[in-house]
Order: sequence, then C-alpha cells, then structure tokens
Amino acid sequence: MEQSNLPLLTNSQDERINNMLDPPQEWSKKQPMIAISKSFTLDGEDMEPIRSMSDFLKNFYIESVMLWYLAGPAIFTILCQYSMGAITQVLAGHVGTLELAAISLENSVIGGFAFGVMLGMGSALETLCGQAYGAGQINMLGIYIQRSWIILISSAIPIMFIYIFAASILKFIGQTPDISRYAGKFAIWMIPQLFAYALNFPIMKFLQAQSKIMVMAVVSGVAFLLHVILSWLFMIKLGWGMAGAAAVLNLSWWFLVVVQLFYILCSGSFGEAWTGFSWRAFENLRGFVRLSLSSAAMLCLENWYFTALVLFAGYLKNAEVAVGAFSICFNIVGWVIALAFGLNAAISVRVSNELGAGHPRKTKFSVVVVTLSSLLFGFFIALFFMTTRDQYPAFFAESKEVQDLVYDLTPLLCISIVVNVLQPTLSGVAVGAGWQAYVAYVNIVCYYILGLPLGLYMSFVLGMDVKGIWYGMLFGTTTQTFVLIWMLYKTNWNQEASIAGDRIKQWGGETTTSTITNIS
Repeated sequence: MEQSNLPLLTNSQDERINNMLDPPQEWSKKQPMIAISKSFTLDGEDMEPIRSMSDFLKNFYIESVMLWYLAGPAIFTILCQYSMGAITQVLAGHVGTLELAAISLENSVIGGFAFGVMLGMGSALETLCGQAYGAGQINMLGIYIQRSWIILISSAIPIMFIYIFAASILKFIGQTPDISRYAGKFAIWMIPQLFAYALNFPIMKFLQAQSKIMVMAVVSGVAFLLHVILSWLFMIKLGWGMAGAAAVLNLSWWFLVVVQLFYILCSGSFGEAWTGFSWRAFENLRGFVRLSLSSAAMLCLENWYFTALVLFAGYLKNAEVAVGAFSICFNIVGWVIALAFGLNAAISVRVSNELGAGHPRKTKFSVVVVTLSSLLFGFFIALFFMTTRDQYPAFFAESKEVQDLVYDLTPLLCISIVVNVLQPTLSGVAVGAGWQAYVAYVNIVCYYILGLPLGLYMSFVLGMDVKGIWYGMLFGTTTQTFVLIWMLYKTNWNQEASIAGDRIKQWGGETTTSTITNIS
C-alpha cells in the first residue's frame, strides 16, 4: 500500500532488468554510424505519469483516437493499392485461362518480389522522416526522401533484369513453357511499374511521417476507381487482353506517383519539409543504404516465409485440395495482415514522432495502446470466423473436400489471425525505433531455422500434411511475436529517445529538444 502512488507505467525496474539481458538500445550502441550522446535531453512536454485507472482510461482514449486517425486512412490506402492487382487478375480470368495464369504468376512472383524489396527499402523513411519530424527538423524530410529515391531507383535497375529474363527464370523453377513465355512477356511490359514503386513508396513514407495520410487515401481511392473502369475498358471492351492489363496497371501506379508528387511540389502545404532538390541528398548515402537494406530484409523475410509455405503445400498428397484450402486460409490471413498494416503505419508514425520529439513516456504508452488495440481487433476477427466456421468455407470454394479441410483448419486460422494482427503492429514499433536490422535477424531464426523446418518435418515426416505446415508456420510467427514483445519489455525508452536524437544529428539534422523528463 505504501507504493500506491507509483505510476502504473513506470521504468523504475530498468536497472534490474538491464542486468539480466542487454536491451535493444545496447545493441544500437554497436552501430558505428550512430554515437550515443549523453548530453541529449528530452522534451519537457512529455505526458504525466499514469497513477490511476482513470488516468489510464483517459489517456488510452486520447491515444486511441490519434492511432485510428492515422490507421483508418492507412488501411484504406493499403487495400486500394493491393486491390489493383487483384482486379486485374479477376478480369484476366475473363480473357483466358493462360492469360490469367500468366498475369497471376507475374504479379505474385516477379512483381511481388519487386514490390516487397521496394516497399521494404522505402520503409527506412518511416524511421528517419518520423524521428526528424518529431524533433522539429522539418527541413531534413525533403533531403531524406531524395536520398531514398536515389537508392530505390538505383536498386530498381538491377531488379529490372529479373523482369527482362522472367520467362527463363519461371521456366527454370518448373513453370510450363507456355505460362512462362506469356508471364515473361507481361513482366517486360510491367517494367514501368517497377520504377513507379521506386518513387511511390518514399512518397508514401514522406507523407505518412507528417500525418498527411488522408491525402494518400483520397489519391489511392481515385486511382483504384480509375483502375477498375480502365481495366474493364481496355481488357474486356476493347479486347486488348494482357496488353491492356499492363497498360492500365502501369498507368494506375504512375497516376499515384504523379498526383502525390504534384501535391508535394505545388500545394505549398509542406513549408520547410520540401524546399526543392538538393545536392545534400547525395551525402551520407552509405548509412542510408544500410538502413534501407535492413528494412527490405525485415519485410522480405516475412513475405518469402509465407510464399515458401504455400509452395511446399503443392508437394503434398492430394495437392490440389491442400493448396486450395491452404490458399483460402492464407488469403484470409493476408487480408487481416493488410488491415494490420494500417496499425503498423500508425504506430510507426507515433513512435518515430515521439522519440524524435524526446517523449519516451508518450512513446511507451503508444506501444501499450496499440498492442491492446491490435489484440482486441484480432480477437473479434477470429471470433467471426470461428462462429461462421460452418458457413464461410462455401463462400470461397465449391469443392466439398476443400470446404471440409478449411473447416478443420479454422481453429489454427483463428489463432493465426490474432498473432498476425499483433505481429505487424509490433514490427511497426521496431520500424519507428529503427530496429530493422535486429528484427531481420529475429525473422531468420524464427521463420527459417525454427518455423519452416518444423512445418516440413511435421507435414512430410509425421504425415500431418497441411496441418503440419500450418503448425510450423504458427510456431515461427508466434515465437517471433514473443521475441518482439520481450524486446519492447526490455527497452529503455529514455535511451531510445537519445538514440533518435543522435541519429538525426548523424544524418544531417540538429535536435531541438532541451529539457529532460525521465520516464520513471
């Protein structure tokens, strides 16, 4: 009872915890490009300690409003952009079976690889722009986006050769000659989309860091509507088939780039955030490349893990049923992950902004709120699929065998939904704090050393078939999630705010925070 006045959210046990295991900020000291400054101080405008349940509920409501203000438009943006490829595939099914297979293969393998690499590398801006914006170094945002453009465009050039030789690559991995030839032709037509990715993703992170997410949502919504109309016109009405699909996909993605770039350059809404092109963009590229590659590795290792599991499902007995049921469940998980990436974007902005501003207590509370929110979000989605277990499989498949297997997989699906809503959210915290390299290592161990081998062993050796693969996947993802939770539990947010300040100084800015407020 004597300690009843202590804050509910406190860092008072950090010293004891730090003696048990080095926290993430201790790892950051090992990075040669960032020197920890003991003189860096925190902003005195940090939130007051939470001393009662009423304080907690009040601040929880305030933080939730801020999170969902960012997450809502972000979810809409992600769904619109992901859905453009899906619409193309749906209409391709009305053109021909070979065209559908070719477009689907290019979108999932060639285009999917490029999408993951470009989005991952562009995610470095979530850390840098968010922390610079929070620290008041608005002038650095324009420099950072230009550096990201330089790196992503340079990276797109070698990736372009994967598009050029796509037919040979697809044939080498076992696709039929006809599908490989058609997909290879479509891939060459889609090279303009690759360079649109290189420009679009840095623009997204630039706008996102400044909470201008509604602009992204409006532009993406318009692009999606135009894409649907023009896809039907060119592919079906005019009979252009694959050529029409390529033309509209390229046009839709370049529409996103041109409109958003016009908004940045001509709206006058950005002030010091965009003052024009600068030679400073070519400075400190080495450190920027390292963070970009770490971000790409973190995201791609997650995406390729799920792709590999679907691939291995194709080697099971009765592969048609196994892959069908597995793909249905994975599509549901993929849809849930797309929704979770809205929370990922929101918490990345909140963490990077508050760390840059020197607000460790606000940062820590944002993490608490988004973790609880994502758990509730995932729980209600899982509850929906569990209660409709008898009905929803028929919506996705006509085959009774596939429906029965989806029914059997539903309990695992529901657990996966909860985990896969929480995991991207925690990854967003890692991106906001700049921990991409460490999470990439965690992904390698949890996914490829633990989860994938276990899934293959349970499936092929123990004879558990598709359930074995799913158990392995779930074990890898759950382990990774618990590791991220442990990292957050061990984190000293005062130290992370100091690291954010030194990162800004190291890459061209000066922090403006001046008074210290300890989190405890």
